[in-house]
Amino acid sequence: MPFSDARAFCPDLHSLPADLQADQQFLLTLRRWATRYCPWVGLEGDDGLILDITGSAHLSGGEADLLADIRQRLQRADISVRMGLAGSRGGAWALAHYGDTPHPADDIHQALAPLPVAALRIDRKIDIALQRLGLRNIGDLIATERAPLARRFGQGLLMRLDQALGVQPEEIAPLPDPPHYAVRMSLPEPIGLCADVMAGTERLLTRLCSKLSSDGVGARILLLSLRRVDREAQEVELRLARALHDAPRILPLFQRGVDAVDAGFGIDQLRLVATQVETLPVQQVSHVSAGGKDQLDDLITRLGARIGLENIQRFLPADSHIPERSFLIAPAAFSEPSGAWGAPRPRPIQLFPPEAIAGDTPQPPDRFRWRRMVLTVGHRCGPERIAPEWWMNDENWRSGVRDYWQVNTREGRRLWLFFTPQNPAWFVQGEFA
Repeated sequence: MPFSDARAFCPDLHSLPADLQADQQFLLTLRRWATRYCPWVGLEGDDGLILDITGSAHLSGGEADLLADIRQRLQRADISVRMGLAGSRGGAWALAHYGDTPHPADDIHQALAPLPVAALRIDRKIDIALQRLGLRNIGDLIATERAPLARRFGQGLLMRLDQALGVQPEEIAPLPDPPHYAVRMSLPEPIGLCADVMAGTERLLTRLCSKLSSDGVGARILLLSLRRVDREAQEVELRLARALHDAPRILPLFQRGVDAVDAGFGIDQLRLVATQVETLPVQQVSHVSAGGKDQLDDLITRLGARIGLENIQRFLPADSHIPERSFLIAPAAFSEPSGAWGAPRPRPIQLFPPEAIAGDTPQPPDRFRWRRMVLTVGHRCGPERIAPEWWMNDENWRSGVRDYWQVNTREGRRLWLFFTPQNPAWFVQGEFA
């Protein structure tokens, strides 16, 4: 019903915007938690879970104790829950949504008989039609001849009834566990040389990359754990500039971290885990080599291991004609190089805040003083008028439009000047190479 009509029934009703993605993520988290009771857990619609506790209830002391434990733990986390327990999936759904108690009687017919026909998970139109015929609960439906119901409402209604009563089996499809990319090697004798550790890492990396390649993903962050004989662990983390599953390329990048490991009295176990993976796009096999790009990615990875991947940045073009907003600075490891800038005229290599110089005429001055230098204009090109972006609140552009000029001085300086017609003045904002 509309919210205003609902407020008429419940004056204290409050509304909040729905976050469907967050709700789904919470349900997936709850599904993972529910595997503590049984391994067979699936999703039931958009707001429920279905558990097959066959053979698992005795581990919690019985079915009643299992339901009590679930309710107690969820209430402790401030989560309200409705539960139903039955020998069929449809019966459990009906008891959870419409029943007074989650645990049914010994006879499933007796437990479902007083529930409304909507508990059979049928369409709303069929529910209304059944009520108009006087079939308001499941007990009335069970006592009615099946042939007339099938002719009028189809076999779907009878199938839902048989599923609730357990006559028609209904399987539970649990969600598959996410892939876990980890390999381990236990050594019969401890090792301590860097060459031996790198040899073991190579064997682990080959196995791990084979699994990554078969799944079409690449590792972005790798963690190498080295367990010493004294049970202490040394860890080497490798953050890659690009997602990779190429063992020969990744292996040399571990060298610096392995050299810094303290082996103690020896290392007896190696474990390699891909803690972050990304899906790799399908690439066309070609004779054209991409070695230059691969070498750049490896260089970014090596530098990032020393100073951090976030500190290696690149300039990217931005959709703005304002000089200060015509570029973005992004980490090179987490961005792709874009095309050329879309400026109609060349832009200076070096851009700095506007610096005032003498002059108040629309034409650039023949001689001016800038940064303690007296410069003489030899060649000028312009003007290029740039208007401020009215939808942006920028203090630097409140003076209005600017007329930009490229000026070559006889002293060898190539400068980018602009003139403000509203308040006549000249400024230097950039320098060409």
